[in-house]
Amino acid sequence: MAKKKLGRDGESVAASFLKEKGYIILERNFAYRRGEIDIIAKLGKTLHFVEVKTRKSTLYGTPAMTVTTLKQQKIFNTAAYYLQKNGILNSPCSFDVIELFKFPDGRFAVNHIENAFEG
Repeated sequence: MAKKKLGRDGESVAASFLKEKGYIILERNFAYRRGEIDIIAKLGKTLHFVEVKTRKSTLYGTPAMTVTTLKQQKIFNTAAYYLQKNGILNSPCSFDVIELFKFPDGRFAVNHIENAFEG
């Protein structure tokens, strides 16, 4: 249960981070079949499909390293469904990863990797 709470807390921190940077949050936890996108946001004309990964340590690598090729494919498929469902054509898209590291005192360090992978 603690792992899920860490993930939920991380997603909230990531959404707040994006809002502070001027992004408009369109969806959170958008799901389709077996895929889910943590945050769908817009900055200017570009849609950002954001995977959020939160960790307490880098013992097993950085959070972004856990976004496997299979996970990327699920995000692509879910993003394609989102675009089709909303009738969005020819919109620039970015597939991002937000890494969050939670310190023992409760603070988070945020690393936003834009265009982390290609669709």
